[in-house]
Amino acid sequence: MIRYGIVGCGHIAKKHVEAIQATVDAELIAICDRDNNRLSRWLADGVRGYTDVETMLQESPVDVVCICTPSGTHAALTIQVAQAGRHVIVEKPMALSLADADRMIDVCREQGVNLAVVHPNRFRPAMEVLKKRVNEGAFGTFSHANATVRWNRDQAYFDQDPWRGTKEMDGGVLMNQAIHNLDLLIWMMGEVEEVSSYQATRLRDIEVEDVMVSVLRFRSGALGVIEAAVTLYPKNLEETLSLFGETGTAVVGGPTANWIQSWQFADLSQEEATETIQQITKNPYGKPGHQCLIEDMTTAIKMGRPPMITGEDGRRVLALVNACQQAAATGQPVRLDESIGGIKR
Repeated sequence: MIRYGIVGCGHIAKKHVEAIQATVDAELIAICDRDNNRLSRWLADGVRGYTDVETMLQESPVDVVCICTPSGTHAALTIQVAQAGRHVIVEKPMALSLADADRMIDVCREQGVNLAVVHPNRFRPAMEVLKKRVNEGAFGTFSHANATVRWNRDQAYFDQDPWRGTKEMDGGVLMNQAIHNLDLLIWMMGEVEEVSSYQATRLRDIEVEDVMVSVLRFRSGALGVIEAAVTLYPKNLEETLSLFGETGTAVVGGPTANWIQSWQFADLSQEEATETIQQITKNPYGKPGHQCLIEDMTTAIKMGRPPMITGEDGRRVLALVNACQQAAATGQPVRLDESIGGIKR
């Protein structure tokens, strides 16, 4: 059995608990949170509770630690866990700065432990078939792509926890809400070369932006548009990823990007396209993405291989977010160099 621990008992911890419980050869044996009330909700037979990470690492024989704390704490906790010789699964974003991300990657490499970043939307059935079409070259030459997140996060959402909406711990709409969609964008389209952006804090009383629009040029020459907002009234409207090429058009959307809305390729008949759409519609969610990540880490440890979504993957999308934010703050385009998405002016 691969033994798991969880740090942070907020909203996202439930998905990790369920994923570990559903995974063969995985066992939850420890949970840590400074708040005893939150901690007590997750304690069960065989699961020991801790109020500080150091004690958990000293006393519990966990093999993997899932970090489910506010974004601004991810780097320090990942480094602490890795230095104790444990593998790490860290929630998105892996960090708020590239310097922190680099340190996390370096320490995990030095300690010989795996670092996986939680980008579970790659395992959505629609995204898996979309990635297959990209790999097959079904789009021909890409012309452009759009990543759109039009959601609602009202003031009560930001007020429920003091870290939400702060520069130090939250990071803004791209960092906290849209980053999964952006991960999918560059997973499909490849590296970004240059970005220009506008950002604003229009409706929420927070330190960071609640709406941002960016224009991209990919290293391939294709163009892209990002639109992300938490200002939609009265509820979430859509999360959409759209890819356009010389021989293919695909749009995956809905309130969350789980449903194929357009599926047109030169090498597919209308009947074949309709069949794919119907197959996805029957089961748009598939196996929970967090379960896929836990299963993958469990197998990776047993086989001595890296996880499917690595620290470098997490860094790549973080670099894009940082570049968008820098471009908006300076009013100037920002170029990304070729060292895994590092930013340069």
